Amino acid sequence: MNLQENISLKPYNTFGIEAKAKYFTAFQSAEQLEEIISDPQLHNLKSSLLILGGGSNLLFTRNFDGLVLKNEVSGIEVIKEDEDFIYVKAGAGENWHQFVLYCLQHQYAGVENLSLIPGNVGASPMQNIGAYGVEIKDVFYELEAFHLGDKAFRKFSLSDCAFGYRESVFKREYKNQFVITSVTYRLRKQPVFNTSYGAIRHELDKMGVKELSIQVISQAVINIRSSKLPDWKIEGNAGSFFKNPQIPNEQFQSLKEQFPKIVAFPVDTQHTKLAAGWLIEQCGWKGYRKGDAGCYPKQALVLVNYGNAKGEEIFELSEQIVQSVKNKFGVELEREVNII
Repeated sequence: MNLQENISLKPYNTFGIEAKAKYFTAFQSAEQLEEIISDPQLHNLKSSLLILGGGSNLLFTRNFDGLVLKNEVSGIEVIKEDEDFIYVKAGAGENWHQFVLYCLQHQYAGVENLSLIPGNVGASPMQNIGAYGVEIKDVFYELEAFHLGDKAFRKFSLSDCAFGYRESVFKREYKNQFVITSVTYRLRKQPVFNTSYGAIRHELDKMGVKELSIQVISQAVINIRSSKLPDWKIEGNAGSFFKNPQIPNEQFQSLKEQFPKIVAFPVDTQHTKLAAGWLIEQCGWKGYRKGDAGCYPKQALVLVNYGNAKGEEIFELSEQIVQSVKNKFGVELEREVNII
């Protein structure tokens, strides 16, 4: 084990925020993780522990005075198949978009709508990532995770994960208890195309697509995301900073009377999902910038580090946005990003 001290975390978070880890090491396998966690030399450090994946869902507002463990478990393999599905297992440290490209290359269908989402495989079930009408729960089969307290491995099925909108048991009752080491997806041999959500159909028309395939749908998603979301390698960000709030239908009808152009989507018979980006834009934040902290001009859901913003500055901006949306609409925005 290569235990390092006072390591900069700037290269390890997509916001590009400068913060230091008191101790830092990485693991490349589930067995290595178990060895590190069981090491008596690290006993005192584990009370303050951060498992780091792709760093695409974190905002550091301070140095981390503990042990950062970087998940670098790699590998992609087919573990079984049946008449309709192929089951593909991926290490939690694999880059998510590279995994999507692997599936496209092998004609495994189901994740094409999730192209170009930043982060690693391990984060995908943790927050049930989703885009353009598809969520991880739609392709999830099982995962393997290590319990930090019991020092034992456990498998989680689809029902075990209790997926919700950008939610799972790993963000609620099991928060900070498990380290996901691998995820297995159930992918289709014959694709079922999902092109009804958002701007996909319009983009496919613009591309002149005559025949659908998982490859052209992926490219359409990449085109859309690239046109409205900043590249984190150039302008630090964590994608959507806020969740789209879900409210009771009665509350939505009241808002609709006050704001006839409000953007919303039905969830079920009792709830409606509001477009958080629209709410933020109506409060005047879209394109706002103070110093190097700002709200992206093309998508109000995205907060940006334009260079040398501090984590506290990004967080303070998010606080102001939350308060203004609450004042104007009576709706409380919830952050998707984890604040450290």
